[in-house]
Formats: sequence, structure tokens, C-alpha cells
Amino acid sequence: MSNNRARHFLALLGSIFFIFACASSCCESQKRRTLASFKKGTKQVPYDRETEPYTPIVDSHVHFRPFGGKEIPFNKLVNTIKSNGVRFVNVYGIGQRVDIDSNCIYYLDCPGTSVLPSTKNDMANAESYIQEQPEGIHLTVSMTFPDLANPEHIFEIMQFYEQEYRGVFKWMGEVNLVKQALLANHHEPADSTDIPNWSEFMAELRSKNMPINIHCDLGNDSSTYHYTKYLDLMKMTLETYPNNKIVWAHMGLSKELTQLDPDQHIQIMSGLLEKHANLILDISWSVLEANYFSKYREKYLAFVNAYPERFLPGTDFVAAANKHTDQYKIDLDSTSLIHKGLSDEAFRNIVLGNNYFKLLDLDYEAPPIAQQTQ
Repeated sequence: MSNNRARHFLALLGSIFFIFACASSCCESQKRRTLASFKKGTKQVPYDRETEPYTPIVDSHVHFRPFGGKEIPFNKLVNTIKSNGVRFVNVYGIGQRVDIDSNCIYYLDCPGTSVLPSTKNDMANAESYIQEQPEGIHLTVSMTFPDLANPEHIFEIMQFYEQEYRGVFKWMGEVNLVKQALLANHHEPADSTDIPNWSEFMAELRSKNMPINIHCDLGNDSSTYHYTKYLDLMKMTLETYPNNKIVWAHMGLSKELTQLDPDQHIQIMSGLLEKHANLILDISWSVLEANYFSKYREKYLAFVNAYPERFLPGTDFVAAANKHTDQYKIDLDSTSLIHKGLSDEAFRNIVLGNNYFKLLDLDYEAPPIAQQTQ
């Protein structure tokens, strides 16, 4: 090869490398959109769904502390979440703790061990939030302590939280109306006589414009009659408190309910969305992908696309110290697979955060979606 040809060849290789490096840098830059870029009034580059992630910039459902044992350190978890492109996250505790004398970490591993309501996780999260004040990410700290079956002291504790942690808590939940998985750990579900007694703390939530995320299982697979065993409790909640912003965790689905007909499930959810304007559905948890979304993808895509302003994304990650932090990325990817098929409108509202911003009245907005050339 002549010297001229060699120089041309090396120049060509250099150009190809430069183009590749720039393209990779561009994609990486897009993946790492900053928190500041979402501020209202900021000129945003349209979001390219072909090159940018289908994982959300919002994770509305993360448990920063486990039921028992040690947690992933606060800053380590925040940095893991940030490294996966999430810029807005709800800081949930878990409103129950295992017995102080127990070495149990996960309640399903220790049936018979009491896992009972507690304020410990909330206060630990609040302390970490105040002390660390991480940059480049928006944290919404949540109260998870309420025992909905025994609500008489909830308002009083809310006042105590505000006194001790003024302005820190902006959300309530995940709180349990009925969580069947905890029944073996002495969980007391709420019933129809308890719901009217929530009025004082629900009024306080309304006055502060705070959403509440409620875990209420629809039912279980023990018989077809039990598929919707607890639906009436959620209906009563929505009818009793129509002006509260209520987020229904996991759309009522659970590991105990895997056989419900998807058409029946979608019909129930659609009817409630039509009737209750302040209801939002939380589509967090990999169980939804495994048991419903992956099996009935087109049905659920049509449902979500029909109500693009009524869903929130989330992982339902529980930050126990015995987990590798790679598990967060695994959970984020799994719970995001359904996002690939969303309409542009639904993608912008759910994945890029507009529903979340609207719910909390935040001064942020999602970027427009880039128009693809045919």
C-alpha cells in the first residue's frame, strides 16, 4: 500500500471512529438528561424513542428501607437510581417492621413473625433526606406508617411529623388496606367499618394536596368467587373520599392473583377510572409484567393508551442490604417493557413524567416526542 493510500485509509478509520464516538456520546448524553432539563420553560430537545431509553425518568414506587435488617445506604441507592436515568423518585419506607428481636429480613421468609405498623422507616428516611440533600434528583418523601385498620392516631402522627420534619413529607403510602401476603405475619386488614374513620387524616391530605398510595388486593386464586374478594373495599374508599388523590398500587394485582381474566380486570379498572376522576393506577412491580403484561400485552397496551393521563410507573424495589444494586436495574427494565408499545401521548405522560408532575403540581414538564421519519 502506498504512503498516500495508507494515509487516506487511516484518515477514513479516524473519521469512522470519530462519528461512532460522537454518536455514542450523543446517546449517552440523551440517556442522562439532567433534572434541570425538565424545568418548565427550559427548551428541551425532543425525546427520540428510537435511540433513548424506554425506562422512565420517574420511579414513583421505591422502598428505601426493608421490613427488617439493614438497608442499602441512602446515598448509594440514590446514586444507583440516578445512574439508571431516573430523575424523580418517591422515597417510600415500609410502614411495617419485623419484631425487634427477629433476624428476619423479608416477611415471606418468616411466617408467624409479627410484621406490624411502625414509624421507624419514615423517620429514618426523613433524617437521611435532610442530611444528604442529594443533587441532580428530585425526591418526594412519603409517610408509610398509617395502620388503616386502626386509624385513630394517624392524624396526630401526621402533625408530629410536620412538627419534627417541617415540609419534608409530600405523599402518603404505600399503605395497606388489604395485603394478603402479610396475613401470615399478623397483618390486620382494614374493613368496611374502618374506612369512614379515615376522614380526619384524608381531609388533611386534601388540604395539603397530598396523594395517597393504597395497596388493596383485588382478591386471590382460591376460587373464581374470590378473584374480586376485596374490590368492594376499594370501591367504598373511592366513593367515600372522591376528592382525594388516590393511587391504587399495582392495579390491585398480586402474587396471590394470577388467574384473573385480563378482560375482566381491564373492565373493572376502566369502570373505576371513568367513575372516579382522582384515581390513578400504579403499574409498578415485576409481578404485573410476569403474570399479565407479558401474556396479554396488546390488551393492556390498548387499556393504558386509552387512559394516558391515569398511570404512574415504578419498580417497587425494596432496598434490603442483602440485594446487589444491579437488582434495581433488573427491576427497572422488567417493569418498563410495556412502555415500548405505548402511544407517544401515553409515553410522554407516564414514562417522561407529566402525570407525576401534574399529580404533585411540580414545576417540571416532559420533553416533546421527536417525530420519526418514515
